[in-house]
Parts: sequence; structure tokens; C-alpha cells
Amino acid sequence: MKIMVETSAHHVHVTKETLATLFGADAKLTNKKDLSQPGQFACFEKVTVVGPRGEMTMSILGPERAADQVEISLTDARKLGITAPIRESGDIEGTPGCKLVGPCGEVEIECGVIAAKRHIHLDPKSAEEYGLEDKQIVSVKVGEGTGRETIFGDVVIRVSPKFAPAMHIDTDESNAAGLGGTVDGEIIA
Repeated sequence: MKIMVETSAHHVHVTKETLATLFGADAKLTNKKDLSQPGQFACFEKVTVVGPRGEMTMSILGPERAADQVEISLTDARKLGITAPIRESGDIEGTPGCKLVGPCGEVEIECGVIAAKRHIHLDPKSAEEYGLEDKQIVSVKVGEGTGRETIFGDVVIRVSPKFAPAMHIDTDESNAAGLGGTVDGEIIA
């Protein structure tokens, strides 16, 4: 079973309220580039993420969300001085926070900093074709013929009608496997 594997670089999701504080009362997210997941896009707007030991500039991904969230690699976490747990996107309860700084203001988020758990997005039809279920854990082989072939274990399946088939890994994982850009992976569960 083949699946497109994409590297998801560090990024920020913001609420409408946070966007207004960071960019002004009438601010709207500006689509720079559509992403593989339907309705999701990289924005021209960027923020500075500030932790106890450092700061980094990160792009915002749209659309606005119900909760603020910062998705970073574990290398980014060390640079920022934040102990980011590995979690599924949206599972932010009990996670550390940070400061977000924009051109018009700053927001101290209480929680929401995570290293995203590697995952596969599937729509229900694709999940049925693959014989996979929501929350199932699989392994995925990548990098065949590159000299750095890697098998990623503990990959969670996420099924929703809002999704398109794609696996997401962070930059640390992509670099470890020597992947350049989007590649094909093989689900070997």
C-alpha cells in the first residue's frame, strides 16, 4: 500500500482572537499556498515563537482554529527551551505554552506546543480500500534505494471526510531518513 509522505515543517495555528491581537483587529489570514489537506493553506503571515532559551520565526497555517497550537520538531524544542510532548494535532491539554509575537502585539499561550506524532490522513473511502481504521497504528517504509531506507513505526491513522491521503512527518524525521521533498512510502502494517 503506497502513501504520499510529506515533511511538515514547524508552524503555528491561531484562533481568530489571537490573530487579531498579533496582526490587528481586522486581520485575515492570507493564502500563500494550498496544502495537500483540503481547505488547509500556508499563510504569508508569520509570527515569532518565543521560548525560555530562544526564538524562531514560523509561518501560520490557515484557516483559523478553535485553539492556538505550535507544532515543532524536537530539535526546535531544544532550541526554544521547551519540553514539547509528542502528540496528535489538537491534543494539547497539559502541554507547555510559549509567547507568540506579531507586528501588532503578543500573546502568551498557556498550552499548545507539541511535536506532532507521525500520522497518516485518510478519507473514509481510502481507509476502507487500505483496510485501515481511525486510530490504528501502522509502520511505513520510506527511502528505498537512497542508502537511508527507514521504517517509521508508531504511525497513527487519522480518518475523516475532510482529509486527503498523505503521511506527515516532521523535519527531524525527514532528515534522518534523507528524504528530499515529497516521496512515496509503503504501509507495511
